[in-house]
Amino acid sequence: MPAGVDRADGDGIARLTLRNEGRRNALAVDVFDGLDRELTALEDDPTTRVVVITGHGSAFSVGADLAAPPGRRTLRGDSVTADLTRLRRVAGIAERLHRLPQVTVAAVNGACAGAGLSLALACDVRIAAERAVFNTAFLGAGLSGDLGGIWFATRILGHARARELFLLPGRLPARDAAAAGLVTRVTADDSFPTDVAALAAQLAGGAPAAIRAMKENLRDADRMGLADYLDAESERMVATFHTDDAREAARAFLERRDPVFTGR
Repeated sequence: MPAGVDRADGDGIARLTLRNEGRRNALAVDVFDGLDRELTALEDDPTTRVVVITGHGSAFSVGADLAAPPGRRTLRGDSVTADLTRLRRVAGIAERLHRLPQVTVAAVNGACAGAGLSLALACDVRIAAERAVFNTAFLGAGLSGDLGGIWFATRILGHARARELFLLPGRLPARDAAAAGLVTRVTADDSFPTDVAALAAQLAGGAPAAIRAMKENLRDADRMGLADYLDAESERMVATFHTDDAREAARAFLERRDPVFTGR
C-alpha cells in the first residue's frame, strides 16, 4: 500500500493515521501530501470537533524518510533553492496543524522522533502509550531541526528544558517525557486505543464555539501584550455567552444534567 495518510470519521472526531509501511511512518513527500490534503479539508469542516493524529502499526513517526528515493524526499540536494522551497512548504503544514480550529490530539503509539516529534508538538494535547519513545534526533543526523519543533518545545517546556532536549538528544521514554511536560498523559499499551478514544470523546463533547474561541485565546496569549489580549478575549467571551450552547449549559447546570451541545 502506498504511503500517505488514512482518515476515519465518527462522532465529530477525525482520526488521521500517518502511514509509511516498513519505514516506521517516516515522513516521505507522499505522507506530507496526504496530511496537507486532510488539513485543508478539516480547516472549514464545522462537523469535526476533534482531530486525532496517530501512526500506523507500532510507531508514530521517526521523522524524515532519509532512505527514500530522492523524488519522495523533501531535502534532495538538487539545489539549495529547491530544497528550501520544499521545506518551507512542509513547514507550512505544521503551522496549519497548529492553527486548526479543532482541538488536535497527538496519539503517540510508538517511536516519535525528528520531524515526527515536531508534528506531535504542533498538536494541542499529546497522549502516549507506555511503549512510546521520543527523540529530537536532528543533531545525530547533522541537522539543525525543522517543522517548528524547537519553537513548539520552547513554549511547551520552557527555554532550559527545550535546549537540553535538542542539544543533548537521546531516547526519552514515555514516562520521562510526561515528567518533563512533553506529554499530557501516558497510558498502558493494551488500553491505549480505548484511552485515546475516551479522551477524544471528552474533548468532542465540549461546546464547539467555546473551544474554538479558547484556542484563539491560547494562541493570542503567546503573541499579544496584556491589553490587546484582554480586548480580544472579551470579544470572544461575549460572543460565546450569546450562543445557544452557553444557554444550554446554564439550563443543564440548573437541571443537574449533562449539557447537549449543538455548535450553535
